[in-house]
Amino acid sequence: MYGYRRRWRRAIYRRFEIAAWLSAVAVVIAVAAVVVQQVPPAGARVEAGTRVGTEASPLYEGAACVFDPCVRPVPSGSPTRLRIRSIEVETALQVLALDAHGKLQPPKSYEQAGWYAEGVVPGDVGAAVVAGHVDSFNGAAVFYDLHTLRSGDAVEIQRGGEWITFRVTTVERYPKDQFPTDKVYRPTPGAELRLITCGGDFDRSLLSYRDNIVVYAIMV
Repeated sequence: MYGYRRRWRRAIYRRFEIAAWLSAVAVVIAVAAVVVQQVPPAGARVEAGTRVGTEASPLYEGAACVFDPCVRPVPSGSPTRLRIRSIEVETALQVLALDAHGKLQPPKSYEQAGWYAEGVVPGDVGAAVVAGHVDSFNGAAVFYDLHTLRSGDAVEIQRGGEWITFRVTTVERYPKDQFPTDKVYRPTPGAELRLITCGGDFDRSLLSYRDNIVVYAIMV
């Protein structure tokens, strides 16, 4: 009787072992089938930016930038032209420097803007500065309508033969004797742009405007 029970128990254990083995084989076959579906056939062409599978779907374009900052290539060389379509401005860019008193020199031509070459190059990280006249004795100058820009307007800079686009965030007006130098020129985490011209009331005794218009923009 005792021997019969032992044989019966061994038979039960054997059945469990066979069932477990068959389950493991079934899992391996299922995984292999999925892998085969994910591998393209020989000679098949896989489009860039798609996932190989039963249905190719586009990958999220920002997926590679979730944990690390996205680094976008910026054209090399100096800026050569500026374009603001919303106020119908397109001009060559002169090179500007500081005068003996540490103030930014204005462009020599009323019809052209200039960029501060001793500062940040437009498109590089930091605040790049571009300045231009508002008018002259002969009439409107290159930045005559700069004060009419609104948030979202595009400002384009040509550099290395390519156009870099900035979007206006704010337009501010400051008295010249209270010009916020630190705010305009301070370091920024990304590529930004400052457009500067004159504005406000005209002081006939000094033959100069009392204020400055500053347009703040960020690269997109």
